[in-house]
Amino acid sequence: MQTNPTYSSLVAVGDSFTEGMSDLLPDGTYRGWADLLAGRMAAVTPGFRYANLAVRGKLIQQIVDEQVDVAAAMQADVITLVGGLNDTLRPKVDMVRVRDLLTEAVERLAPSCKQLVLMRSPGREGPVQARFRPRMEELFTVVDELAARHGAVVVDLYGAPSLSDQRMWDVDRLHLTAEGHRRVAEAVWQTLGYDPEDTEWRTPLPATVPPKWLARRIADVRFTRQHLLPWIGRRLTGRSSGDGMPPKRPDLLPYDR
Repeated sequence: MQTNPTYSSLVAVGDSFTEGMSDLLPDGTYRGWADLLAGRMAAVTPGFRYANLAVRGKLIQQIVDEQVDVAAAMQADVITLVGGLNDTLRPKVDMVRVRDLLTEAVERLAPSCKQLVLMRSPGREGPVQARFRPRMEELFTVVDELAARHGAVVVDLYGAPSLSDQRMWDVDRLHLTAEGHRRVAEAVWQTLGYDPEDTEWRTPLPATVPPKWLARRIADVRFTRQHLLPWIGRRLTGRSSGDGMPPKRPDLLPYDR
């Protein structure tokens, strides 16, 4: 990568991770790593433009159908693509089909931008990651292969110790906290060739006294009631948290936030 490059536009493609959940702003909207990255890029490039097509809950088929052609048509300097992880978390998933769809997305996006950015998504330490680790790592192998084939760069969040720490994850155990999103923005910023603002973003958090047994059980009950059971209900009924929601920032416009 070139050092201190000049990119004049960014389009973000993906699901809730790219939408910015759970980096909640006072007005009830989500910020997230892509907004933070756009803000940094805009600060060094006058007239910088930004679009974010991400919608929570989207599977890779939906990302290909609803976002990829729109993003390609914008002819942005940088496109970020993160998708497929929601598929790996489903009870049943056809990983061959996920690979084929991700390949289709990359083949359509790579020629339309100066730099395509792919990611090895972060994973929270715990039983969920342990259960789905083989699928996640299979997905990331495809990401690496596609990047090498099409000149994309890969941001390795999965291999960052800091982002696997449970303290970097919101109470829903699926989305990063504001600090987690800040570190992801830093990771992408550096991968694009900009001078680091935080050289320690990967560094593990300082050790703290773990919560007591009762506090952990109370948190488990709250998580199950508020997040796990609704998630299971949506899976059983074929619904998604993003049904009917528009893209976060559908037009490639000057960044003003």
